[in-house]
Amino acid sequence: MAHDHAAMETKTMTFRALALLSLAAAATLIAASPATAQPYPSRPITLVVPQAAGGTNDIVGRLVGQKLGEVMNNASVVVDNRPGAGGNIGTQLVAKGPKDGYTLLMTISSSQAINPALYKNPGFDPVKDFKPVGLVGAVPNVLLVNPSFPARDFNEFLKLARAKGANYQYASAGNGTLNHLLGEMLNSMAGISMQHVPYKGVAPALNDVLGGQLPIVFASLPSALSHIKAGKLRALAVSGDKRSAVLPDVPTIAEAVPGYNGTLWIGLFAPTGVPADVLATLQDATRKALAAKDLRDKLDQQGVEIAAPTTPEQFSKLLQDDLVKWARIVKASGAAVD
Repeated sequence: MAHDHAAMETKTMTFRALALLSLAAAATLIAASPATAQPYPSRPITLVVPQAAGGTNDIVGRLVGQKLGEVMNNASVVVDNRPGAGGNIGTQLVAKGPKDGYTLLMTISSSQAINPALYKNPGFDPVKDFKPVGLVGAVPNVLLVNPSFPARDFNEFLKLARAKGANYQYASAGNGTLNHLLGEMLNSMAGISMQHVPYKGVAPALNDVLGGQLPIVFASLPSALSHIKAGKLRALAVSGDKRSAVLPDVPTIAEAVPGYNGTLWIGLFAPTGVPADVLATLQDATRKALAAKDLRDKLDQQGVEIAAPTTPEQFSKLLQDDLVKWARIVKASGAAVD
């Protein structure tokens, strides 16, 4: 009898041990399954563009996002425009948002490198809050005039602007925006004194120059190209360090004003805290997307100068150098936004 009892107890213990083992195995499987069954990305990725739809960054964001999705096994990449406060609203959103690789920031150097000097509290740290994913390219700005403006080229423009009593006004997308600071930089480096007139965005600024209410504006090449081609605006010079392939006959400002260079770069960032393997996947996919001929052709047509292959470390250095450069220009211009 005692023998039967012991045998029963042993059997019960064995069952119990087996049950516990199978539970442990099941738990291990459950814990492992999301990682094994769902490699990144397993759901749509949101690309936050902190500028309005139709602008340069939006155009580039949509083209790059589409290609990025293709490269990542046809993942869905959705552009989410969050304009406002010079780009600070969308940038803050990503800085404070989830760190899982499903919310990324496609931004421009004016938001990431100028705003920290311009705003008392932009609500983000451009270096600490973000990890560089990939530098897409650069976009020159163009010095544009209404066709009724007397200067036919940039040298004539400088001559008129330097004349005694010259009091030309130029439009910008707002205080402290890149096209405002490009004008201030030209004033100080060329010895002229154009008066700045801020607008709420580049579209209304362009509209007033198109309508002849103001004579001069700086605008990014993609946002102005159709007007230039239609003869509605005259391009006098580009702001970059080399001529644009899209406008080969238009000189650089630097050809007449040595050392002048104001190029807007566009790049992709992830918030700091994204897992290392996810960040590596994103960096690799971006590299592949930017190497694709069809994407390069589309960006080319928009006047975007595609960046040479750039490591995240090189991109990081570009951002830090620009933070120093633009802080100096912002200080000299006296521009500030609360």
